[in-house]
Amino acid sequence: MKVSKKNRQFHKKNEKDNSETSNEVKVFNVKITARTLKAQKYREVKNIEKVLKRESKGKFPGKAPIDPKTLERYSRGEGFEGKGVVHPLHALKLQKKEKKFNYAQEQAARSEILHTEGQGLIEVGDGEKTTTVSQKVIAENVDIAAATKIFELNLEFGPYRAKYSRNGRHLLLGSKKGHLAAFDWVTKKLHFEINVMESIHDISWLHVETMVAAAQKEWLYIYDNTGTELHCVKKIDKILRLEYLPYHFLLAAVNEYGFMTWLDISIGEIVGHYNNRMGRTSVMTHNPYNATICLGSSKGVVSLWSPNVKQPLAKILCHKTPLTAIAVDNRGMYMATSGVDRSMKIWDIRNLDGPIQHYKLRTAPIDLDFSQKDMIAVGLGEVVEIYDNCCSQTPSRPYLRHRMAKSINNFKFCPYEDVLGVGTSAGFTSIIVPGSGEPNFDALESNPFQTKKQRKEAEVKALLEKIPAELITLDPFDVMAVDVPSLQEQMEARKKLLHLKPKNIDFTPRHKNKGKSNIARKKIIKSATRKEFIDQAIEAQKMLDVPERKPMVQKQAFGVLERFIPKTRLKK
Repeated sequence: MKVSKKNRQFHKKNEKDNSETSNEVKVFNVKITARTLKAQKYREVKNIEKVLKRESKGKFPGKAPIDPKTLERYSRGEGFEGKGVVHPLHALKLQKKEKKFNYAQEQAARSEILHTEGQGLIEVGDGEKTTTVSQKVIAENVDIAAATKIFELNLEFGPYRAKYSRNGRHLLLGSKKGHLAAFDWVTKKLHFEINVMESIHDISWLHVETMVAAAQKEWLYIYDNTGTELHCVKKIDKILRLEYLPYHFLLAAVNEYGFMTWLDISIGEIVGHYNNRMGRTSVMTHNPYNATICLGSSKGVVSLWSPNVKQPLAKILCHKTPLTAIAVDNRGMYMATSGVDRSMKIWDIRNLDGPIQHYKLRTAPIDLDFSQKDMIAVGLGEVVEIYDNCCSQTPSRPYLRHRMAKSINNFKFCPYEDVLGVGTSAGFTSIIVPGSGEPNFDALESNPFQTKKQRKEAEVKALLEKIPAELITLDPFDVMAVDVPSLQEQMEARKKLLHLKPKNIDFTPRHKNKGKSNIARKKIIKSATRKEFIDQAIEAQKMLDVPERKPMVQKQAFGVLERFIPKTRLKK
């Protein structure tokens, strides 16, 4: 019996849908594997790259070109040319290193776009001079925060010497009558203020803002940021000038007897101490390029000194009269000197050449100082004159002039600020010099806004990266050279020693013909026959089996008690 299936409504609809889809869409059964997915992804990436290339062909042809002047600013010096290297493996290593240097130079030049701050300047109208612009006019035309940088401290214990810390945030004052004070000059917060009850000849910040050094009447004293005395170094006495070398942790000093001393403050030892034989001098500065000390004498000679050598590394006759001041710029390229003859000269200190520029001033300068942007401040009695770009050009007039009713003792440009601090006979004066400071600072090098934790970390890092005092030379690249002294140089060094008698040695080698003479031939024959006889005797002993003599064994000695030892009798 057949059972008829009833067609439902949904069966008919499904049949219609299947017929429609079968006519329009073709179905392919593709097996999906990891290989097919990878090929599909590769095609998509290629298509995207083609589209991007097509779009950027006209707009962005490649990396933007770098200005050659910007590249020159970040140059690391002359590169490797491939000469003088014998082994090809070493030449390949040097080429790879040179590529890294060039890449770092390009990246540094490209990162200049991130320097958002610009250098300051003074704009004046037609026919006006920047020299006529006073500090009152500058204070009226700048913002309130910048106007607070112009201030004056009237103090009773003058004359004062002033020095800023490396990051430009803290100020240290020391006077002839014993007044010593340190404070944050931006917020005007006082760290400490004491009177040491004896004259202070010079002052200096050490590696952090929590330690200061003061050259007092007798000895060198070191204080912390609360005014507590930490050390009294009695090995260094009667100091006239102090200079601190931050990368070597060395405090350099010269006293009134002409003795120069280098004190390593990280270990508390003196690494150099000798007499420079130049007499009393208070004209001293240091060259930041090679960490040498520049010392000016009363004969107009500037000498460069290192703690390792007891003789000057170099001497330059700068003036025919006694020197009054020396200054070296931050890059260590130019040196400015001034003498009693009312002249100021600019020298190329790297090549020991010059003078590049020669200026005649109204009076003999008291002090000189370079800013971070190659401005130079000149102290003339009660007037401070600032010259802009005076090393490469010859300006006809000063950039700024500031007159005070007090005699000037010393002055320093504040790092990373357009400020000049002047220590006078009756206190301290701070003035604004637009365009003198570096607007962009490296926070890993010196950070004006560093916290307590950052300061501690920077101190540890600086100690780990400390440069030994033995590496202070006139040319800092001498460290990379290989010193191979010849035989003649070694003998000349031995001759310099007083306790050794010089030997007369002919350095030209003599090539002898050994064994060609009659006597030499006889000696050779005699030694050969003797050797043959010894070999024959050894072989004969082996053939006869002669027993080797045993070494005599020493019996143990008992002294007086030997008579009680039983003696073994030989059998007959």
